[in-house]
Amino acid sequence: MRKIILNLAVSLDGFIEGPNGEFDWCFTDQDYGMKAFYSRIDTIFMGRKSYELVKTMGDDLYKNKKIYVFSRTLKEVAPTEELVTGNIENEIRQIKNSEGKDIWLFGGASLTSSFINLKLIDEFMLAVHPIILAGGKPLFTNLKERASLQLQEAKTYSSGLVQLFYTT
Repeated sequence: MRKIILNLAVSLDGFIEGPNGEFDWCFTDQDYGMKAFYSRIDTIFMGRKSYELVKTMGDDLYKNKKIYVFSRTLKEVAPTEELVTGNIENEIRQIKNSEGKDIWLFGGASLTSSFINLKLIDEFMLAVHPIILAGGKPLFTNLKERASLQLQEAKTYSSGLVQLFYTT
């Protein structure tokens, strides 16, 4: 069975965006394991806001990957992508049980909370950046219950970034 992996950057104080929606604080000075991670996946799940942001940045990172966009407001996505609007739990379980590589849960916060509440995330890969944003969009909101995770690995980088790997 394919795994759903939440892989994202988070500030030391738990934000995935700054107060104005900015993500200029995310380190891009080295790979931080992204090439190896990218070879593990063939599918990307993202919410509407993340999808709209990605579309402004170009599609190079997402070439050759199947993209599912979860939205209640979007009416259409690009022809090579799929819009998920209905019962997301059933749709996700069907995709997860289909043939293929692992799945990247790209974001955003609301979609992540839905996946956590439905107990659909298998691995958490959090790139904790050594910055305190003092506001913005928190990673975890509207969770229904406690979720225990098991630390599998922690990698530190010369930049001060710490990559944490957890399983559920």
